[in-house]
Amino acid sequence: MSLAPGSTIGIIGGGQLGRMLAMAAARLGHRTIVLEPQADCPAAQVANLQIVAAYDDPAALAELASASTVVTYEFENVPVAAAETLAARVPVYPPARALEVAQDRVTEKSFLNGIGIPTAQFCPIDNDEQLTVALKKFNGSGVLKTRRLGYDGKGQRVFRNMETGGFAGASEAMGNVPLILESLVAFEREISVIAARGLDGSIAAYDPAENVHREGILRSSTLPAPIGPEAAAAAKEAAAKILSALGYVGVIGVEFFVLADGSVLANEMAPRVHNSGHWTEAACAVSQFEQHIRAVAGLPLGSPARHSDCVMENLIGDDMQKVPALLAEPDLMLHLYGKAQSRPGRKMGHFTRISRRH
Repeated sequence: MSLAPGSTIGIIGGGQLGRMLAMAAARLGHRTIVLEPQADCPAAQVANLQIVAAYDDPAALAELASASTVVTYEFENVPVAAAETLAARVPVYPPARALEVAQDRVTEKSFLNGIGIPTAQFCPIDNDEQLTVALKKFNGSGVLKTRRLGYDGKGQRVFRNMETGGFAGASEAMGNVPLILESLVAFEREISVIAARGLDGSIAAYDPAENVHREGILRSSTLPAPIGPEAAAAAKEAAAKILSALGYVGVIGVEFFVLADGSVLANEMAPRVHNSGHWTEAACAVSQFEQHIRAVAGLPLGSPARHSDCVMENLIGDDMQKVPALLAEPDLMLHLYGKAQSRPGRKMGHFTRISRRH
């Protein structure tokens, strides 16, 4: 059953993704209420109401549940217990299980492998001795990551062709938290698929984007990605498998490595709208943000077809100085996030250049 126009959608998290979800909800006639501890956050500037409180505050969760017909979230580190508390009172999409899987890299990769989706090899790491053994297994190379809470390249260390042993202090340097060592993948490019699953089980997947990262932060997404049809189909099929296995409702972002033979390995999944899908605002009739609102509201999913080729780029830190020149360009869509302060590494907005139209 779909939400009636004027229904309120709760959003946990007040960043730019929550902002764009609130804007999409408004276009479809819905109200939004945001739970975010930071006052005057980007999402609150366009939502109908903000609850200023911690994401796991019991009184705030009760208020959000009472005010909302359905609740969603804009980032994957929402406390699972908070999502489960809300789900006892109001529908929560995507389900708490998606958060549980995505919040721990070992759980995530085990889940992906369990449903037949290949990933890089990996080993859980709890101490320097386990790291030494794992690096030996991976011929002295690998990416050491925190199992939880890492994003935009934070919480990572790369080892390349190093002799095994002599890694005393590595675990301490990473914060003495549970870690994972992933084998290095000789990939040709990185891609991602943005896909959605509706309440009725229908699935819609956008075309894969080729992504370029620098210093762990996404810089650009290009459509079409220079990959073969088999790789594109495999990535879309993998995203659909994930959505179905989780009983998912909403939009998901799944990142992949494309190997020289055209095969794909899943890198990670994000149970939310995704930075590498921002291009859909400018190059599709239905953006990833509207698609997510449609899904959680029980509305029919829109077409993921792309009407134009495009390149989306993030505006990070001092890139904001480019705004006047960007606005002078034809065939360019700019989206700023309303953040008061610019600082190195901070995403301040994005723009999408449209090229060939279909």
